[in-house]
Amino acid sequence: MEFDELSQSGIRRIADFSPYLDQLAGLAQDMGLRQRSNLVDLERCLHQHWSLGQNNILSWAPIDSGLLILVVPHYAIAEYTSPQSGDNGSRVSARFITELISGERRLSLSQMQKVARLLDVEPVSLLLRQPLTGHPVETQIIEKMIRRYGINYVASRAVTLFDIVGFGLLTPFEQMTQLNSLAYSLNSAHAKMLEQDVGINFARSSSGDGFYVWNRDDGLEANVNLYHFMHIVLADNAIARSKSISKAVPRLRACFHVGACYEFHQAEGLNPTGHDFIVGDVTIELARMIDAALPGQILVGDFLADITTEYVDPAQTQANLDAVTFLQRAQGNLSKLSGLEFSGERVTAIKCYLTGENMGGGQFNIRRLHIKDKHGLSRVAYNAKVNIYRETAQPILLGIEDRKLAAAVLPV
Repeated sequence: MEFDELSQSGIRRIADFSPYLDQLAGLAQDMGLRQRSNLVDLERCLHQHWSLGQNNILSWAPIDSGLLILVVPHYAIAEYTSPQSGDNGSRVSARFITELISGERRLSLSQMQKVARLLDVEPVSLLLRQPLTGHPVETQIIEKMIRRYGINYVASRAVTLFDIVGFGLLTPFEQMTQLNSLAYSLNSAHAKMLEQDVGINFARSSSGDGFYVWNRDDGLEANVNLYHFMHIVLADNAIARSKSISKAVPRLRACFHVGACYEFHQAEGLNPTGHDFIVGDVTIELARMIDAALPGQILVGDFLADITTEYVDPAQTQANLDAVTFLQRAQGNLSKLSGLEFSGERVTAIKCYLTGENMGGGQFNIRRLHIKDKHGLSRVAYNAKVNIYRETAQPILLGIEDRKLAAAVLPV
């Protein structure tokens, strides 16, 4: 559906919302035509106040005639936490802003009034064609709309980085074909997981030489599923490489980490994009690790995951869960992937583990690797291996052996 908008110059412009609204169609199936029309009207109002990316919409609260929204310029969020902001000593803390852009965006009326006073912003009243019903699906759709026009902070998000080895030395045509090949492997892995009823709502963002990939769903199981998604992508790529005689299929290296990030939608023409972007501690750590990774290597960051929000099932929380324990959990739920097929061959077993020194008697320790980046900063990571065994075909061996680690990644 399209809306005509009149610009200040009097030129009629079209803002096309249909791709985004199509994504919400599944949620709105059980809603009446008037309710859906009401949400379309709300989308138009939010787009107007977003003002081509000039503003962020932080929160919302339902009222009798529609809803209140909190709109601030995109630069104001940083200014609120600046020491120079305000002369009356009522500076808003960074923690308060972080809490405001984390989790659910819906506030009660009293909460909205309190936040507005603290930020010294007048809430904007949006009058809709008819009052909101308060239906859970309606609320969920409004939450998605508000997030699209703002930024979202996630304290603990699993992200994997796929990097194409030697990307800068390829011709533009080879770069294009290798990126397309990697994109296909992502889609193929997604389809394979869905066939096994393993859900993953994955998103991706370009790193230039590859993709950052994350699961939009939260929780321990969602993060474990992303780890398995990573090695299915690498397996698909390895099979494609074994069959290719050209440079159409990339050689990959990959990193996995859990950490904090900001999620947002950039402006694309007259609208925010339908896909997400992320930046934060987790992407910075991945970028530093990938620089030290060898071709074909899989590195896992030394993280301490913590998901304890009220929006996560307590059974899926991962408070104080370190990387070693996380990998043990990942190995434990691989039975969900039984029945996978690669090149027509059924998978009989998958083993994922962190490598280390052979202690004898079939025992291995887990080696902590010390990575020093170009800025002189140090971090700890682990070398990971994944072995995928098939009925009659040769196993797919992903990652590199501990003994082959280069001097660029030194043990602590």
